[in-house]
Amino acid sequence: MHAYRSHTCGALTSADVGQTVRLSGWVHRVRDHGGVLFIDLRDHYGITQVLADSDSPAFAEVEKLRSEWVVRIDGVVKARDASLVNPRLPTGEIEVYVRGLQVLGAAGELPLPVFGEPDYPEETRLAYRFLDLRREGLHGNMMLRSNVVRSMRQRMWDTGFTEFQTPIITASSPEGARDFLVPSRLHPGRFYALPQAPQQFKQLIMVAGFDRYFQIAPCFRDEDPRADRSPTDFYQLDVEMSFVTQDDVFAAMEPVMRGVFEEFGKGRTIDADWPRIPYAESLAKYGTDKPDLRCPLEMQDVSEHFRGSGFGIFARLLEQPGTEIRAIPAPTGGSRAFCDRMNAFAQKEGLPGMGYIFWRDEGGATVGAGPIAKNIGPERTEAIRQQLGLAAGDAAFFLGGAPASFEPVAAKARTEVGRELGLTDENRFAFAWIVDFPMYERDAETGAIDFSHNPFSMPQGGMEALAGDPLQVKGFQYDLACNGYEILSGAIRNHTPEIMFRAFEIAGYPAEEVEKRFGGMVKAFRFGAPPHGGCAAGIDRIVMLLADEANIRQVIMFPMTQRAEDLLLGAPSEPTAAQLRDLGLRVLPRDGA
Repeated sequence: MHAYRSHTCGALTSADVGQTVRLSGWVHRVRDHGGVLFIDLRDHYGITQVLADSDSPAFAEVEKLRSEWVVRIDGVVKARDASLVNPRLPTGEIEVYVRGLQVLGAAGELPLPVFGEPDYPEETRLAYRFLDLRREGLHGNMMLRSNVVRSMRQRMWDTGFTEFQTPIITASSPEGARDFLVPSRLHPGRFYALPQAPQQFKQLIMVAGFDRYFQIAPCFRDEDPRADRSPTDFYQLDVEMSFVTQDDVFAAMEPVMRGVFEEFGKGRTIDADWPRIPYAESLAKYGTDKPDLRCPLEMQDVSEHFRGSGFGIFARLLEQPGTEIRAIPAPTGGSRAFCDRMNAFAQKEGLPGMGYIFWRDEGGATVGAGPIAKNIGPERTEAIRQQLGLAAGDAAFFLGGAPASFEPVAAKARTEVGRELGLTDENRFAFAWIVDFPMYERDAETGAIDFSHNPFSMPQGGMEALAGDPLQVKGFQYDLACNGYEILSGAIRNHTPEIMFRAFEIAGYPAEEVEKRFGGMVKAFRFGAPPHGGCAAGIDRIVMLLADEANIRQVIMFPMTQRAEDLLLGAPSEPTAAQLRDLGLRVLPRDGA
């Protein structure tokens, strides 16, 4: 017999009754039923119930066992009584009577329980991640992640893509986030960078003549953390294609994304058609470029109904340039209690409040109520109702100002209204391509023009477009949104040196700077570059959606904390004096330290 097991803890069935078997695993829990000890023995594959009574030669050893000890047991498979069968377990028809036991690894007092799924402080869970990963939910998430990656990889191969690996140690590149720099020992005072994405390399692969590339790529960005983003590193399905238009990229990626979500989506529906929504339209209707289309509500501009009205706050606001008033319709939300609750939600999000009107039936007439309706009068109130298509029992919420100032809260309020009123279809994955992103944006503090998205994108209209107002230039850039998250981002690339130099010049990068920072790519483009484009899909975020998790750390094997710390291995750590000497570096104390 094998040194540790003849079967796994998920393999035995009623067909094995009478066999002598050997199992190894962790003690999931111990139950004492008055002279009969039951142990749930767990390994990667499942759980098997084993038992020992006072007649068992191993009974005394079994009595000593505690949770999470690693043991090997020898025993005989027995059928459970029909009344004791556990249909939730593949092994639920049998149990193993213990005849011999060996402790392979004793465990000390546990800092967190493995049995069950109790909520526990995240710092403890991350400091003892190896224990946390033994829990059923997290273990299942890691297996889901592995299977999603396997599925993605196979789907890419099946559709004619070839997998290549690109360097991890490379040069710094402006990708919209901070680089992680790596000091060079052989070149003192100079630094490598960990790649924010394989962007330049995958474009060079196209210039080298490889037509359809993909990679499950690690990416490194020194970013501020949030629930759906890792502060240090993440993985993406990285893709690039030659001789393609934007439509070709969509046609290649939709079946891959659809297939993954169908395979692992637990039966949730997926729309047949994925709409293409221009960036500006998405902000206007949903307040965000990653709308949750499971919620059917769309915001509308109602500024004209408030211009010169008796509602002074909005009327005065509209006298300022670049301002507007938008309404969020709320079908069936026409109660003062609900409106007050949503107003409190807006205040919690940092706004002074969120005005509202709700309509009710008074003697067969639909009448607006609330402070706004009282101030603007019945005609304007009725005009708003007609524009929004609302009826008695419905409500509308209003936000105003410069759109950039209220859209983030408006987006949250829209989804909150949909969720509270039961309008959001929770059993659905709603995809949409967001297109026509602006190439440039103006820095609110400095007023300088900079790239708003991927700097290597081709402007729509080419060189001619770059001759006008930069803020009006749109790029061949696109995102795929799903249920309120951006899960894929990409672009058709700028493969013409002259257009590339001009695009970077507008963003404040002179030609010599472009040559210095992107010399390899510029050189390649001068030797025959094909039109090409691609995208990258965020694996962590996709798995988070499929696993119904709200926090990305729940689908990463060994994540960092919100403060970008590894509590298990102690990163970041202080370098030794010898390491600093080798690199020619000195650590300066922070101000006030």
